[in-house]
Amino acid sequence: MAWSTREIAELAGTTVNTVRHYHQVGLLEQPDRMSNGYKQYEVRHLVRLLKIRRLRDLDVPLDQIDEVTLDGHSSSEALRAIDADLATSIERLQRARAEIQAILQGSSVTGVPAGLEDVARWLSEPDQSLMLIYAQLYDHEAMQDLRTMIREDPESPGREFDALAPDADEPARAELAERYAPTIAKALRDYPWLTEPGKHLSKSVEVTRNTVVESLAALYNPAQLDVLARASALAGVALAEEQVTAGKQTP
Repeated sequence: MAWSTREIAELAGTTVNTVRHYHQVGLLEQPDRMSNGYKQYEVRHLVRLLKIRRLRDLDVPLDQIDEVTLDGHSSSEALRAIDADLATSIERLQRARAEIQAILQGSSVTGVPAGLEDVARWLSEPDQSLMLIYAQLYDHEAMQDLRTMIREDPESPGREFDALAPDADEPARAELAERYAPTIAKALRDYPWLTEPGKHLSKSVEVTRNTVVESLAALYNPAQLDVLARASALAGVALAEEQVTAGKQTP
């Protein structure tokens, strides 16, 4: 007996397009055609198609099906590699489910990267957005350092900074920058990589710099950006003075 493409697809529990795709990638040989041009699939085609389906149900990628032979003598090495991939996928899905459960129970948030949930309450919405962006630019160690910075000084003039109006006057900006500078100086002192982050970057220096600049400009208003620039400059001066003092005290 011979089957048409539609008939063999139905028998195998798949679709005509899938059968045609298997032909295109070389997994299923083309059948003979009848005098009228229609394909005529035989039992061997059906068996081959069912074996392919069996491996696809096991999540074996199409490009590895030939490595995991279909004649009952599967490659142990190929199967072990596929099993390792499945284990990784299962672990990722389990982490995702745990995170979703935490969010449903109110003990986690989606506005910050994984690992920073416990400090999210101290971060404004722009700060949380910036942390999400940072997680794409910096490695895990750097992100954990940022988490520690937030935990160590959660109330550093963050609230005043968050509330700073775009048209805040000069005295307000200067005063806030003066109070913000020690926080920045401490961070630079405790985490020197902040000034030379190269080894902690997951992207190029140029991409990181441009992304950070664009993100800051989009997330914070002009007055806040001015305060950040002033506070950073003051922190740099303070650290330079500390180095000069330390040098004088060295025998």
